[in-house]
Amino acid sequence: MPGVCALHVRIEQRVPVLHFDSVCAGVAVILWGALWPASTIAQTQAPPTSLKIVVLEGDGAINNIQQRRARAPVVQVVDEGGSPVKDVSVTFLLPDVGPSGAFGSGGRTLTLLTDQKGRAAGRGLVPDQATGKFEIRVVASYQGQTAKAVITQTNAQPAEAARGGSSKKFLLIALIGGAVAGGAFAAMGHGGGSSTAPAVAATSSPSVVIVPGAPVFQPPH
Repeated sequence: MPGVCALHVRIEQRVPVLHFDSVCAGVAVILWGALWPASTIAQTQAPPTSLKIVVLEGDGAINNIQQRRARAPVVQVVDEGGSPVKDVSVTFLLPDVGPSGAFGSGGRTLTLLTDQKGRAAGRGLVPDQATGKFEIRVVASYQGQTAKAVITQTNAQPAEAARGGSSKKFLLIALIGGAVAGGAFAAMGHGGGSSTAPAVAATSSPSVVIVPGAPVFQPPH
């Protein structure tokens, strides 16, 4: 009947054929037009032709080895147009020797995927006890494309701790030197001023400084 949406099925050569009247055809076109763009874009979205790693945090950081605190490296992966790329595999690699550290799991390698903003963070980084500069290598991989970057950090002892250790060492040397000088003076007085009394040089400094736990050898002054 005219004006009524009807669906007719006719068998032609054993193949079902759908026939729509004008109203049904219009509705079908509208529905298909609403659904077509999303499905087509999802299927035809081209992968990036290149990747780039942008270092956001952690480069040039100084880590406190006494408190075992380090700055976590944070990077962002973008495509050739500068847009962030999600689900990129990012690997942070720490040196095996010398100044370095470890991530929360205790290893020197951490791999994770970028988020919606294309970012990845090497959380849980802990410095080791070796002082000096080191490099964190970063490798990004996505659909056959790769990118690399280097983040430089430094493991250092706090200045207060270094000054305190030196002061204690010099104080210990001074105390031992004073004790030696006092002993020499007492020996000279006990001898009653006799020229035959053994003389001990009061200016001689010890070549060994005794520190509780382990001896520390110092060159003669």
